[in-house]
Amino acid sequence: MSFNPVLIVAKGEKPGWYKNTARYARPETSTAIRQLLTTLIPYLLLLALMAFTVRQGHSYGITLALGVAAAALFCRIFIFFHDCTHGSFLPSPRWNRNVGYLCGILTFTAFHDWRRSHAGHHITVGDLDRRGMGDITTMTVEEYLTAPPLKRLAYRLYRHPLVLLGIGPFYYFLLRNRYPSPGAKKIDFISVIYTNLAIAAIVVTASLAVGFKTYLLVQMPVLMMATTLGVWLFYNQHQFEGVYWARHDQWDPWRVAMEGASYYRLPKLLQWITGNIGFHHVHHVRPGIPNYLLQKCYQAIPELQTIKPLTLRKSLGALRLNLYDEQQCKMVSFRSLEESNCGSQTKGSHQ
Repeated sequence: MSFNPVLIVAKGEKPGWYKNTARYARPETSTAIRQLLTTLIPYLLLLALMAFTVRQGHSYGITLALGVAAAALFCRIFIFFHDCTHGSFLPSPRWNRNVGYLCGILTFTAFHDWRRSHAGHHITVGDLDRRGMGDITTMTVEEYLTAPPLKRLAYRLYRHPLVLLGIGPFYYFLLRNRYPSPGAKKIDFISVIYTNLAIAAIVVTASLAVGFKTYLLVQMPVLMMATTLGVWLFYNQHQFEGVYWARHDQWDPWRVAMEGASYYRLPKLLQWITGNIGFHHVHHVRPGIPNYLLQKCYQAIPELQTIKPLTLRKSLGALRLNLYDEQQCKMVSFRSLEESNCGSQTKGSHQ
């Protein structure tokens, strides 16, 4: 992706159009409450209906079909949680925290601990010298070629779709989120403890009401489907053809916001489910914009519309992009790297 000249500014300076985004960083209480009511209530009702189908001995296929809808709402709840960690969902910091804790409990994620690690993601994304803060682990071609065999194997397993979109997300939300992330402060530890206690209370209450087995048959498939979709979205937000990455001394915060985060154009239903997070470049330009105003901001500012959208069809090919090639300044696949090395060796043997 080549950077649009109208967006270029001196490093460290804000572009002139940036001030026009400020009007959209104003949370609306009525909109936030409407989103909560139209998402939380249907989500809880779906869980109850799933439990009913299990208890009545109906086909588990019916339960799973309901689980697909519940998983979609689970993802939407996580978007609200995400907004709360940015303080952008509601006007009140107190209520952002309270709603953030509630949505975090429902999505198995501690509010303060995730807020800190996600803030780290925003200030390091696209920086090759500061990787590892709330992002998808990505090696450069040079790092991969010089790594020991076991490390290369581990990386290939990690980037395999079954792990990246299946085992990994389920493990992360169910188990990894149960303890603080590296660098956690006291408030982060407390948030993890409170969240874990609340989840335990829900499990005990549900088990007494409908049975532990029923709870597992309801919550686990919803968690698995929702986390897979969530990680798929996050992957496509920063792992796509033409993505911007740079070493720290050349890293530009405005280029990383506009080129290092995608505009993932989704069908209307998926856009609603994912809370407009497909306008991810807009979110990185100004994280204080709530999900319900991202599209309005995008439509109002021409400079934001210069970014080429990532379509659903094109995003499917993003899974083959596994390494960042610093020489070519682009993501490449394991296969292309192997073919390139094979070609180089063949050429060398003929000389």
